[in-house]
Parts: sequence; C-alpha cells; structure tokens
Amino acid sequence: MSAVAKSSNALAVASRTEDSVVVLTAEGLLDANNSPELRDSITKAMIDVPAAVVVDVSALQVPDEAAWSAFVSARWQLDTRPDVPIILVSSNRAARDAITRSGVARFMPVYPTEKAALKGVAKLGRRKLQHAQAKLPANLTSLRESRQLVREWLTNWHKPGLIPVALVVVNVFIENVLEHTGSDPVMRIECEGQTATIAVSDASGAPALRLSSPSKGIDVSGLAIVEALSRAWGSTPTSSGKTVWAVIGPENQL
Repeated sequence: MSAVAKSSNALAVASRTEDSVVVLTAEGLLDANNSPELRDSITKAMIDVPAAVVVDVSALQVPDEAAWSAFVSARWQLDTRPDVPIILVSSNRAARDAITRSGVARFMPVYPTEKAALKGVAKLGRRKLQHAQAKLPANLTSLRESRQLVREWLTNWHKPGLIPVALVVVNVFIENVLEHTGSDPVMRIECEGQTATIAVSDASGAPALRLSSPSKGIDVSGLAIVEALSRAWGSTPTSSGKTVWAVIGPENQL
C-alpha cells in the first residue's frame, strides 16, 4: 500500500511498507519552506513503531545544504520514538557527502541503495540503545531534578564516566530554557555504545545560539562550555519549538 503527499513547493513524499519497514520516497525540491512537511511525514511514519523508517532521497533536489537539517529535526521531535531508526538512501555520492557534512549522518546512517539500507535494518535492530525522557517544571527545581535524573540514568546504564560532563551539559540546557523561554523543559537522554546524547526541548522557536566571543577575555558562556565539552552540539527546530542536543563520549572529560 502506498500514499503520495504533494506540496505546493514541488515536494512529493510516497510511502509504502516492506515487511515491517516503512519506506518513504522523497522527490522534488527540498528547501526551508517545505522541510517541515518532510519532517512531519517521517514523524507520521513512526506512529505504528515500525522496525525502521527508510527515506530514499535520491530524487531530492537540495540547493541549500542547510535544508538537510529537516532530518535532524525529525529525529528530535518530542513524539519521535528513539528506538525506531531512521535510515537514509541516496544513490548520489555528492548528496551523501553533503548529508555527512551537515551532521545528519551522526544520527542516521546513509546508504547508496535501498537494498543496502534494508539489510542494514537488521543490524540496527541488534543495537543496544538505552533512552529515557522526563518533562520538568518551568522553575528552578528542574535544575536539581535534571541532574539527579541524569546521574540515575547513566549509573543504571553503567556509564559513570560520562556523568560529570553530562551534568554540566544538562545544567546549561535547562538553565537556558528557564531563562529564555516560559516553557516546561523536556529532557531526553540516549546512550549507545560509548556515547550519550543529552537533549532538551522547549516550546520556543528561537534557536539556541552561542554568543560571539568577547574581544577581551575568555568566552565562558554556557553554550561555549557545551561546545568545548562535547563531540558536537546543535539547536534543531521542531514542530513545537526546538531541541538543543549534545553528543558526548569517553574523551570528553572535565
């Protein structure tokens, strides 16, 4: 069974199911105007918790590489199931390189063919992904509660070495939500292998930006500290606001 969704901006997304895998085929032009539609198509495909969502972007035109961030946005939707992997397919080598440069490949593998992607689903199904999520109140008690939860989760997942950096990162993220938005922060922690991803979502569409370094002295702003302590970090728009995330590994130490 398949369905095709078309937008006025020449983006079309077809959907079909192969066994327990939802396969989306996107074609046309992807830009900042219609990228939310692609994000929402991916999120919708995850509702019934398939084994994976494979998105074939071989026929997609992406003039601005920044538009690839729609896939990171889909990954960090509040209603996205982290245990359902998203896999990209592109037969175009240049497009695969652009996807990697954009940072999307950090969260989802990219294959040259759909056949290879479907084979990769079995491998991803064997991965050990641990995750937890909590909605916190929009007041200062969230700072203490978020640190307690991070310590508890990473201890239970046998990742004590990641705790010190994770505590600093989550404190910065929660503090920024409380200071700059009026929303309840939603914290998600994911742990796979030797790495952990700390993500905090809020209802503000304003991106989290690291302030420019001062002309004199050392930049000790919160996000500058996060950047120094993590493998990568980013601020990703979602349908309800944004998610700010950071990936840390064993090399990230205080």
